[in-house]
Amino acid sequence: MLGKTAGALYWMARYLERSENNARLIDAGFRIALTRSNTAAAEWRSVLVTAGQDYAFRQAHQDYHSQRVVDFMLRDPANPSSILSVIKQARDNARTARTYLTREAWEAVNTSWMTLGALLRRQVREDDLPDVLAAIRQQSGLVRGAFAGTMLRNDGYNFSRLGTFLERADNTARILDVKYYLLLPSVAHIGTSIDNVQWETILRSVSAHRAYHWLYGTEISALKIAEFLILYKQMPRSLAFCCDKMNDNLAWLQHAYDEETEAVRMGASLCRDRLSRPIASIFDGGLHEFITDFLRANAALARQIECDYRFVE
Repeated sequence: MLGKTAGALYWMARYLERSENNARLIDAGFRIALTRSNTAAAEWRSVLVTAGQDYAFRQAHQDYHSQRVVDFMLRDPANPSSILSVIKQARDNARTARTYLTREAWEAVNTSWMTLGALLRRQVREDDLPDVLAAIRQQSGLVRGAFAGTMLRNDGYNFSRLGTFLERADNTARILDVKYYLLLPSVAHIGTSIDNVQWETILRSVSAHRAYHWLYGTEISALKIAEFLILYKQMPRSLAFCCDKMNDNLAWLQHAYDEETEAVRMGASLCRDRLSRPIASIFDGGLHEFITDFLRANAALARQIECDYRFVE
Protein backbone atom coordinates (compact mmCIF):
# COMPACT_ATOMS: atom_id res chain seq x y z
CA MET A 1 0.00 0.00 0.00
CA LEU A 2 1.28 3.48 -0.87
CA GLY A 3 2.30 5.62 2.08
CA LYS A 4 -0.15 8.33 1.01
CA THR A 5 -3.08 5.91 1.10
CA ALA A 6 -1.97 4.34 4.38
CA GLY A 7 -1.61 7.82 5.85
CA ALA A 8 -5.08 8.82 4.63
CA LEU A 9 -6.65 5.80 6.38
CA TYR A 10 -4.64 6.44 9.53
CA TRP A 11 -5.57 10.13 9.66
CA MET A 12 -9.17 9.47 8.72
CA ALA A 13 -9.44 7.24 11.78
CA ARG A 14 -7.65 9.74 14.02
CA TYR A 15 -9.94 12.58 12.97
CA LEU A 16 -13.08 10.46 13.39
CA GLU A 17 -11.99 9.44 16.87
CA ARG A 18 -11.03 13.04 17.66
CA SER A 19 -14.50 14.31 16.76
CA GLU A 20 -16.05 11.92 19.27
CA ASN A 21 -13.40 12.62 21.88
CA ASN A 22 -13.92 16.37 21.62
CA ALA A 23 -17.64 15.81 22.06
CA ARG A 24 -16.86 13.84 25.20
CA LEU A 25 -14.62 16.62 26.51
CA ILE A 26 -17.33 19.21 25.91
CA ASP A 27 -19.81 16.97 27.68
CA ALA A 28 -17.46 16.60 30.67
CA GLY A 29 -16.91 20.36 30.81
CA PHE A 30 -20.63 21.04 30.54
CA ARG A 31 -21.52 18.63 33.35
CA ILE A 32 -18.73 19.81 35.63
CA ALA A 33 -19.53 23.49 35.02
CA LEU A 34 -23.12 22.78 36.07
CA THR A 35 -21.90 21.46 39.42
CA ARG A 36 -19.49 24.39 39.90
CA SER A 37 -21.22 27.42 38.45
CA ASN A 38 -19.02 29.79 40.48
CA THR A 39 -15.87 28.44 38.77
CA ALA A 40 -17.34 27.61 35.36
CA ALA A 41 -14.79 29.75 33.49
CA ALA A 42 -11.91 27.79 35.02
CA GLU A 43 -13.58 24.50 34.14
CA TRP A 44 -14.04 25.53 30.50
CA ARG A 45 -10.46 26.74 30.27
CA SER A 46 -9.26 23.39 31.53
CA VAL A 47 -11.26 21.63 28.81
CA LEU A 48 -9.66 23.84 26.16
CA VAL A 49 -6.21 23.17 27.60
CA THR A 50 -6.88 19.44 27.51
CA ALA A 51 -8.03 19.59 23.89
CA GLY A 52 -4.97 21.66 22.95
CA GLN A 53 -7.19 24.56 21.85
CA ASP A 54 -6.67 27.13 24.59
CA TYR A 55 -4.09 29.27 22.78
CA ALA A 56 -6.20 29.50 19.62
CA PHE A 57 -9.28 30.33 21.68
CA ARG A 58 -7.52 33.16 23.52
CA GLN A 59 -6.49 34.70 20.22
CA ALA A 60 -10.16 35.22 19.38
CA HIS A 61 -11.92 35.63 22.75
CA GLN A 62 -11.38 37.55 25.96
CA ASP A 63 -13.24 35.32 28.42
CA TYR A 64 -14.27 31.68 28.91
CA HIS A 65 -18.02 32.09 28.60
CA SER A 66 -19.56 28.64 28.15
CA GLN A 67 -21.40 29.48 24.92
CA ARG A 68 -18.26 30.87 23.28
CA VAL A 69 -16.15 27.87 24.32
CA VAL A 70 -18.76 25.37 23.11
CA ASP A 71 -19.23 27.14 19.79
CA PHE A 72 -15.45 27.36 19.28
CA MET A 73 -14.97 23.64 19.92
CA LEU A 74 -18.03 22.55 17.97
CA ARG A 75 -18.17 24.62 14.82
CA ASP A 76 -15.95 27.70 14.62
CA PRO A 77 -14.52 27.74 11.05
CA ALA A 78 -11.44 29.55 12.35
CA ASN A 79 -10.66 26.60 14.65
CA PRO A 80 -8.98 23.75 12.71
CA SER A 81 -9.61 21.43 15.67
CA SER A 82 -13.35 22.06 15.96
CA ILE A 83 -15.56 19.02 15.54
CA LEU A 84 -16.91 20.37 12.26
CA SER A 85 -13.34 20.88 10.99
CA VAL A 86 -12.02 17.47 12.00
CA ILE A 87 -15.01 15.59 10.61
CA LYS A 88 -14.40 17.35 7.28
CA GLN A 89 -10.74 16.34 7.43
CA ALA A 90 -11.81 12.76 8.17
CA ARG A 91 -14.10 12.78 5.14
CA ASP A 92 -11.38 14.29 2.91
CA ASN A 93 -8.95 11.56 3.96
CA ALA A 94 -11.61 8.90 3.39
CA ARG A 95 -12.12 10.27 -0.13
CA THR A 96 -8.36 10.04 -0.77
CA ALA A 97 -8.46 6.35 0.26
CA ARG A 98 -11.88 5.72 -1.31
CA THR A 99 -10.81 2.68 -3.34
CA TYR A 100 -9.59 0.95 -0.15
CA LEU A 101 -12.89 1.40 1.69
CA THR A 102 -15.99 -0.71 1.35
CA ARG A 103 -19.09 1.06 0.08
CA GLU A 104 -20.64 0.82 3.55
CA ALA A 105 -17.57 2.31 5.25
CA TRP A 106 -17.35 5.21 2.80
CA GLU A 107 -21.07 5.94 3.06
CA ALA A 108 -20.90 5.91 6.86
CA VAL A 109 -18.08 8.48 6.86
CA ASN A 110 -19.75 10.63 4.21
CA THR A 111 -23.13 10.47 5.96
CA SER A 112 -21.51 11.43 9.25
CA TRP A 113 -19.96 14.49 7.61
CA MET A 114 -23.27 15.56 6.05
CA THR A 115 -25.29 14.91 9.22
CA LEU A 116 -22.95 16.84 11.49
CA GLY A 117 -22.64 19.63 8.93
CA ALA A 118 -26.41 20.10 9.04
CA LEU A 119 -26.52 19.74 12.83
CA LEU A 120 -23.82 22.35 13.40
CA ARG A 121 -24.90 24.82 10.75
CA ARG A 122 -26.12 27.17 13.48
CA GLN A 123 -24.93 27.93 16.98
CA VAL A 124 -26.11 25.23 19.40
CA ARG A 125 -28.30 26.39 22.28
CA GLU A 126 -27.34 25.20 25.75
CA ASP A 127 -30.61 23.27 26.11
CA ASP A 128 -29.86 21.37 22.89
CA LEU A 129 -26.21 20.65 23.66
CA PRO A 130 -26.65 17.18 25.27
CA ASP A 131 -28.64 15.95 22.27
CA VAL A 132 -26.13 17.36 19.79
CA LEU A 133 -23.20 15.74 21.62
CA ALA A 134 -25.09 12.44 21.73
CA ALA A 135 -25.65 12.67 17.95
CA ILE A 136 -21.92 13.21 17.37
CA ARG A 137 -21.10 10.12 19.44
CA GLN A 138 -23.79 8.15 17.61
CA GLN A 139 -22.37 9.05 14.20
CA SER A 140 -18.94 7.91 15.35
CA GLY A 141 -20.45 4.60 16.47
CA LEU A 142 -22.12 4.09 13.09
CA VAL A 143 -18.80 4.53 11.29
CA ARG A 144 -17.10 2.07 13.65
CA GLY A 145 -19.88 -0.44 13.02
CA ALA A 146 -19.49 -0.15 9.25
CA PHE A 147 -15.74 -0.69 9.55
CA ALA A 148 -16.04 -3.63 11.92
CA GLY A 149 -18.70 -5.31 9.84
CA THR A 150 -17.41 -4.86 6.29
CA MET A 151 -13.67 -4.14 6.06
CA LEU A 152 -11.09 -6.79 5.23
CA ARG A 153 -8.61 -7.30 8.07
CA ASN A 154 -5.73 -6.18 5.85
CA ASP A 155 -3.06 -3.49 6.09
CA GLY A 156 -5.55 -0.68 5.44
CA TYR A 157 -7.73 -1.86 8.31
CA ASN A 158 -4.72 -2.04 10.62
CA PHE A 159 -3.53 1.45 9.69
CA SER A 160 -6.97 2.84 10.47
CA ARG A 161 -7.13 0.97 13.77
CA LEU A 162 -3.69 2.32 14.72
CA GLY A 163 -5.02 5.83 14.21
CA THR A 164 -8.10 5.10 16.30
CA PHE A 165 -6.27 3.73 19.32
CA LEU A 166 -3.44 6.29 19.27
CA GLU A 167 -6.04 9.05 19.34
CA ARG A 168 -8.19 7.32 21.95
CA ALA A 169 -5.26 6.71 24.31
CA ASP A 170 -4.29 10.36 24.02
CA ASN A 171 -7.83 11.46 24.84
CA THR A 172 -8.32 9.14 27.83
CA ALA A 173 -5.05 10.33 29.34
CA ARG A 174 -5.97 13.97 28.79
CA ILE A 175 -9.49 13.72 30.17
CA LEU A 176 -8.17 11.93 33.26
CA ASP A 177 -5.58 14.66 33.69
CA VAL A 178 -8.25 17.37 33.44
CA LYS A 179 -10.03 15.91 36.43
CA TYR A 180 -7.11 14.94 38.56
CA TYR A 181 -4.74 17.83 38.04
CA LEU A 182 -6.64 20.83 36.67
CA LEU A 183 -10.10 20.61 38.19
CA LEU A 184 -9.41 19.71 41.81
CA PRO A 185 -9.96 22.69 44.14
CA SER A 186 -6.44 22.41 45.57
CA VAL A 187 -3.42 20.15 45.60
CA ALA A 188 -4.30 19.24 49.18
CA HIS A 189 -7.32 17.33 47.95
CA ILE A 190 -5.38 15.03 45.62
CA GLY A 191 -5.97 11.42 46.59
CA THR A 192 -9.05 12.14 48.74
CA SER A 193 -12.70 11.29 48.09
CA ILE A 194 -13.82 14.94 48.12
CA ASP A 195 -14.91 15.05 44.51
CA ASN A 196 -17.00 11.95 43.89
CA VAL A 197 -19.62 13.69 41.79
CA GLN A 198 -17.03 14.97 39.36
CA TRP A 199 -15.24 11.61 39.19
CA GLU A 200 -18.55 10.06 38.20
CA THR A 201 -18.90 12.74 35.54
CA ILE A 202 -15.56 11.69 34.08
CA LEU A 203 -16.68 8.05 34.03
CA ARG A 204 -19.82 9.05 32.16
CA SER A 205 -17.81 11.10 29.68
CA VAL A 206 -15.91 7.97 28.57
CA SER A 207 -19.01 5.73 28.70
CA ALA A 208 -17.55 3.84 31.64
CA HIS A 209 -19.96 4.64 34.48
CA ARG A 210 -21.93 1.41 34.49
CA ALA A 211 -18.94 -0.78 33.66
CA TYR A 212 -17.02 0.72 36.58
CA HIS A 213 -19.83 -0.09 39.00
CA TRP A 214 -20.09 -3.65 37.66
CA LEU A 215 -16.43 -4.11 38.53
CA TYR A 216 -16.01 -2.08 41.73
CA GLY A 217 -19.50 -1.81 43.16
CA THR A 218 -20.70 1.46 44.66
CA GLU A 219 -17.32 2.68 45.93
CA ILE A 220 -16.04 5.81 44.17
CA SER A 221 -12.37 6.60 44.70
CA ALA A 222 -9.70 8.36 42.70
CA LEU A 223 -7.41 5.34 42.98
CA LYS A 224 -9.93 2.85 41.62
CA ILE A 225 -11.14 5.09 38.82
CA ALA A 226 -7.58 5.81 37.74
CA GLU A 227 -6.83 2.07 37.83
CA PHE A 228 -9.91 1.39 35.69
CA LEU A 229 -9.05 4.02 33.08
CA ILE A 230 -5.33 3.27 32.98
CA LEU A 231 -4.73 -0.43 33.66
CA TYR A 232 -7.97 -2.38 33.17
CA LYS A 233 -7.53 -4.21 29.86
CA GLN A 234 -11.21 -5.05 29.39
CA MET A 235 -12.19 -1.37 29.38
CA PRO A 236 -12.18 -0.27 25.69
CA ARG A 237 -11.04 3.28 26.46
CA SER A 238 -8.37 2.43 29.01
CA LEU A 239 -4.73 3.14 28.24
CA ALA A 240 -3.86 -0.54 28.61
CA PHE A 241 -6.58 -1.64 26.17
CA CYS A 242 -5.54 0.95 23.59
CA CYS A 243 -1.86 0.01 23.88
CA ASP A 244 -2.62 -3.69 23.50
CA LYS A 245 -4.63 -3.00 20.33
CA MET A 246 -1.91 -0.76 18.90
CA ASN A 247 0.65 -3.50 19.46
CA ASP A 248 -1.63 -6.04 17.78
CA ASN A 249 -1.95 -3.79 14.73
CA LEU A 250 1.78 -3.09 14.62
CA ALA A 251 2.55 -6.81 14.89
CA TRP A 252 0.18 -7.55 11.99
CA LEU A 253 1.85 -4.89 9.83
CA GLN A 254 5.30 -6.20 10.73
CA HIS A 255 4.24 -9.68 9.64
CA ALA A 256 2.50 -8.42 6.46
CA TYR A 257 5.48 -6.35 5.30
CA ASP A 258 8.10 -8.70 6.74
CA GLU A 259 9.88 -5.68 8.17
CA GLU A 260 10.74 -4.95 11.78
CA THR A 261 10.25 -1.26 12.54
CA GLU A 262 11.20 1.08 15.34
CA ALA A 263 7.49 1.69 15.95
CA VAL A 264 7.04 -1.95 16.98
CA ARG A 265 9.78 -1.60 19.59
CA MET A 266 8.35 1.68 20.87
CA GLY A 267 4.83 0.24 21.08
CA ALA A 268 6.07 -2.69 23.16
CA SER A 269 8.01 -0.29 25.40
CA LEU A 270 4.92 1.86 25.94
CA CYS A 271 3.09 -1.12 27.43
CA ARG A 272 5.99 -2.71 29.24
CA ASP A 273 7.57 0.36 30.84
CA ARG A 274 4.46 2.38 31.70
CA LEU A 275 1.51 0.03 32.10
CA SER A 276 2.96 -2.97 33.89
CA ARG A 277 3.08 -1.58 37.43
CA PRO A 278 0.27 -1.33 39.99
CA ILE A 279 -1.78 1.83 40.31
CA ALA A 280 -0.39 2.53 43.80
CA SER A 281 3.08 2.79 42.29
CA ILE A 282 1.79 5.18 39.63
CA PHE A 283 0.18 7.38 42.30
CA ASP A 284 3.34 7.33 44.40
CA GLY A 285 5.25 8.79 41.46
CA GLY A 286 2.53 11.34 40.72
CA LEU A 287 -0.44 10.72 38.46
CA HIS A 288 -0.01 13.98 36.56
CA GLU A 289 3.65 13.16 35.95
CA PHE A 290 2.71 9.68 34.76
CA ILE A 291 0.11 11.03 32.34
CA THR A 292 2.49 13.68 31.01
CA ASP A 293 5.10 10.99 30.36
CA PHE A 294 2.51 8.72 28.72
CA LEU A 295 1.29 11.50 26.43
CA ARG A 296 4.85 12.27 25.38
CA ALA A 297 5.58 8.61 24.63
CA ASN A 298 2.29 8.15 22.77
CA ALA A 299 3.02 11.20 20.60
CA ALA A 300 6.54 9.90 19.90
CA LEU A 301 5.06 6.56 18.81
CA ALA A 302 2.66 8.34 16.46
CA ARG A 303 5.54 10.24 14.85
CA GLN A 304 7.55 7.04 14.50
CA ILE A 305 4.65 5.24 12.80
CA GLU A 306 4.36 8.09 10.29
CA CYS A 307 8.11 7.93 9.66
CA ASP A 308 8.32 4.13 9.35
CA TYR A 309 5.42 3.87 6.93
CA ARG A 310 6.14 7.15 5.09
CA PHE A 311 2.72 8.70 5.67
CA VAL A 312 1.66 11.86 3.92
CA GLU A 313 -1.04 13.68 5.88
